[in-house]
Order: sequence, then structure tokens, then C-alpha cells
Amino acid sequence: MSFMDKIKGMLKGHEGMADKGIDKGGDYVDQRTGNKYQKPVDTAQDKARDEFGTRQDPGNPPRP
Repeated sequence: MSFMDKIKGMLKGHEGMADKGIDKGGDYVDQRTGNKYQKPVDTAQDKARDEFGTRQDPGNPPRP
């Protein structure tokens, strides 16, 4: 079992929390770099959401 499979297994059922963590991590990097790398950070966030299956549908907001 690969490392990514283990992470995906741990996140199963906690997609909302994982999505919040991805957002917070990206916001932190943007803050620390003065938004200098905002576009690459956004791309990395999107790829992380795709990888971990946490992408939310725009018409279906996440539940609290």
C-alpha cells in the first residue's frame, strides 16, 4: 500500500476537513509570500483536491 493510499484512507469520511486544511495551507503560503506565488498555489490546491477527492460541487455547498 502506497503512502498516498494510506492518506486517502485516513481522509475517507473527512473530506470537508481535508478541504479546509488545503485552503488554510494555501492561504498561509499566500500570506507568507505576499501573494507572489498565488497562481501556482491555487493550482497546487486544485491538484490536492483532485487527488484526495475533496473537490466540492459549486452548486452543492459543503455541509458544516
